[in-house]
Amino acid sequence: MKVNELRRERRPSVRHEGAALRIGSLLGTILLALFGFAMLAGGIMLIGVGGSAYYAAAGIFMVAAAWLRLRNSRWGKPVYAAFLLLTLLWTYWETGGTGWGLLPRLPLPLLFGLLFLPRHINDRLSRRPALTGAVATGVLAAGVLTIMLWPETSAPSQAEPVGGRVTDASWQYFGGDLSGTRFSTADQITPANVSGLKVAWTYSTGAINEVGKGGMQATPIKVGEALYICTGFNDIVALDAETGRQIWRHASGTDLTGVKSAGCRGVAYYKTPGGVGECAERIITNTVDARLLAVDRFTGQSCQDFGRNGEISLLTGMAVDIKGYYYPTSAPTIARGKIILGGWVTDNQYWGEPSGAIRAFDARTGAFQWAFDIGRPHDHGQPTGGKTYTRSTPNSWGPMSADEALGLVYAPLGNPTPDYYGARRRPFDEQYGTSVVAIDLETGASRWVFQTVHHDLWDYDVPAQPTLIDIDIGGKPRKALLAPTKRGAIFLLDRETGKPIAPVTERPVPQTGTVLGERLSPTQPFSSLASLIGEPLSEARMWGLTPFDQLWCRIKFREARYEGIFTPPGLTPSITYPGYLGGTNWGGLTVDKRTGRLIVNMSHVPNYTRLIPRRQADAMGVEPVHPGGKGNFAVMAQMGTPYAAASKPFLSPLGVPCNQPPFGRIASIDIRTGKMLWAETLGTTRDAGPFGVASHLPLRTGMPNTGGPISTAGGLTFIGATQDRAIRAFQSRTGRLLWTARLPAGGQATPMTYLSARSGRQFVVISAGGNKLLGSKLGDQIVAFALPSK
Repeated sequence: MKVNELRRERRPSVRHEGAALRIGSLLGTILLALFGFAMLAGGIMLIGVGGSAYYAAAGIFMVAAAWLRLRNSRWGKPVYAAFLLLTLLWTYWETGGTGWGLLPRLPLPLLFGLLFLPRHINDRLSRRPALTGAVATGVLAAGVLTIMLWPETSAPSQAEPVGGRVTDASWQYFGGDLSGTRFSTADQITPANVSGLKVAWTYSTGAINEVGKGGMQATPIKVGEALYICTGFNDIVALDAETGRQIWRHASGTDLTGVKSAGCRGVAYYKTPGGVGECAERIITNTVDARLLAVDRFTGQSCQDFGRNGEISLLTGMAVDIKGYYYPTSAPTIARGKIILGGWVTDNQYWGEPSGAIRAFDARTGAFQWAFDIGRPHDHGQPTGGKTYTRSTPNSWGPMSADEALGLVYAPLGNPTPDYYGARRRPFDEQYGTSVVAIDLETGASRWVFQTVHHDLWDYDVPAQPTLIDIDIGGKPRKALLAPTKRGAIFLLDRETGKPIAPVTERPVPQTGTVLGERLSPTQPFSSLASLIGEPLSEARMWGLTPFDQLWCRIKFREARYEGIFTPPGLTPSITYPGYLGGTNWGGLTVDKRTGRLIVNMSHVPNYTRLIPRRQADAMGVEPVHPGGKGNFAVMAQMGTPYAAASKPFLSPLGVPCNQPPFGRIASIDIRTGKMLWAETLGTTRDAGPFGVASHLPLRTGMPNTGGPISTAGGLTFIGATQDRAIRAFQSRTGRLLWTARLPAGGQATPMTYLSARSGRQFVVISAGGNKLLGSKLGDQIVAFALPSK
């Protein structure tokens, strides 16, 4: 067949392809016009609330360029070129050219720019439609992936010693030790070999707790050659530390009615004086139906000398009017033979909820020892004659730490319920709310209290275990305490006196926008240690996956009040940043004892908050949550006050945080100087995306997180915590990410590490239980990692 004949046969196909491309070009121009009208309309709304004029101007340019292109006017290209120049200048002015700031601003304008390519390029594209698609895809890829997609794991570092020594690296407490340092002397795994970690064993608890907001969040403890852990149903399990084989399981028979939070975060170990006889060594845990259990460490059988058949009720004197409104979730603290615990309270529902009293029980018999009830400061006994512990007082739902030599237990306290309206708070509420309190281990009396927020109206609890360290500061040895908070501040205190070691200053805070009858503290305490909350929010730092959800976020931001971290809640929307996720949360921090540096993870997700007058709330059907009821945590009843409250994460219509990434970070601070040494993003979007659908793209936005880090003498920091299903290892000295492993579900738990006497190997273990609040996959597995056996 001749060449001309071949050409004639191909021409119809080319004509059809060219016609298809012209139709596609027409549709693209129409889309440009529609998007321009949307930008113009939203931009006018944004101007109306005092925001940027860019969007309205951009809409005008886009509509004009589309109209000119439809009319085949030669002015279409220069108009669109002017729009791109405007966009580039505005983008650089607002973001300084930072990667995440470019995503909602540049890719879409660049993609529409394909419509205005020179004629000779368009002619070539019309003859090669496949090339058109490739160019369009390339523009998007260049606009998105070049900005954000970067290998998550750095190259292995040789900066730390290889290690390999077998040291006494036990993990007998939830926080690694009674001080809560989460530091291990194990040094076999180092930055040089951490990339060789593999799954050594897994254990499935056999069931997933889908009732509460959390999942299985427990950190195992190691005693002898066995691990002990609680499941999401409060069953206690003993596992072989080398193989993960189940040794025994104690069924707790827990009633989950009314449960709204995590089932269990850990257990405790106690050895009776002398250590002989039945139940001489025991595992102790608390349950979400408010019981305290003791079982034999070797058999899992209930300790008959503890309470009644191995358990005691924690409801005595607690005034629980609605089932599920009080129960402990954190691991109990055992010091000087006493079990000390607080409890989780379903806050924000009504004034008069169960007490935040902290109690101590004998670790051998379960007998009541004392109560710390701030409404009865001189009465440390159980209430009698039908009386109860003081209602609606600040509660201690996070883990505690203790110094047995000083005879003190340190409890982190939340704010008095309800969170967002405080006119009914009493003097003792104001004294102890959102604070760290040191309690005498023998008597239950308060030795000192340090308040981190005055008259807290933002749910800025002290959620994490205070960490106790002995450190030289200015050449002087100090017994210190580190208190991480939801507000993103870390306070360094003298643990003997409660006085600040790192300076704390009182600064004026906003006094406007609140409701009648409320009172505001004129000042708030600010720590000199580096803040964890990052830059303040602004309209320019509102974010989105597209210009349109970014525009929506900017409008909502301008419609709300925001004057920084202590913007008071009121009848008009306000932005609470950090939100109720933190800052830091219950996972706390770790201290590398070799270097005197702390390492801590944090979230960056604001809340959108508003008070709702009682009459309006009643018309909406707002009521306290109760089993089978209509109450919810998005609109909180706060019955007994003039206002309900609505506070939820500030998300775009696509379900993505409205503030610019990172949404989660991990950082190191030098305790002696208070300076931040490094900060890295924590987590990727692999298991998250618009509308809650996993994107499968490991973009390093950093992710919201709960759970905490641990550090080791090998120079590594291990952490799960993030919304994506992963555990990671960072080099403690530099913050370089060295290793990442996938988990079967979300790792919203603090890991632990230990050495096995049988093989001499160091193991790293984490619970993969997930978390409903974060949207991570729920699971029931415990996963152990180790270097391959030699």
